[in-house]
Amino acid sequence: MLLYLKHFIFAFIATIGFAFLFNTPKSALLKSALAGAFGWLLFIASDTKTGSVVVSTFLASLLIGLIGEVYAITDKKPITVFIIPGIIPLVPGFKLYYTMISILEGDLLKASSFGSEALMITIAISGALTVVLSINSFRKRIMAKRI
Repeated sequence: MLLYLKHFIFAFIATIGFAFLFNTPKSALLKSALAGAFGWLLFIASDTKTGSVVVSTFLASLLIGLIGEVYAITDKKPITVFIIPGIIPLVPGFKLYYTMISILEGDLLKASSFGSEALMITIAISGALTVVLSINSFRKRIMAKRI
């Protein structure tokens, strides 16, 4: 339990740092940091259960997208204000770094392994966000028909 709390706090701090970097409005800083922290918490929990980084990233990105969508509707702000900083903890930066190091060392087998995993994680992030945005688009169409 203490491990999850530590991960939550560090993800919250990292997300709020990137939210500052991306000039997120002050009224949205806390909410975007919460989205990132809860997404990272789900990532850690699901990675422990499934053992798959790609599936865990997909689920966490889906949660971040859904939280961002709810915040965007309630605060009347663009969804990108909440999901861009929130998704940062999931970006496979170290996998890309190890891919480049492996290429420089001439170990193409390691490079292809790290690179393919980074690509799959990236596809999982974009796929989850696409699902969330499609659901929201569908919801908007239904709401427009009711009016």
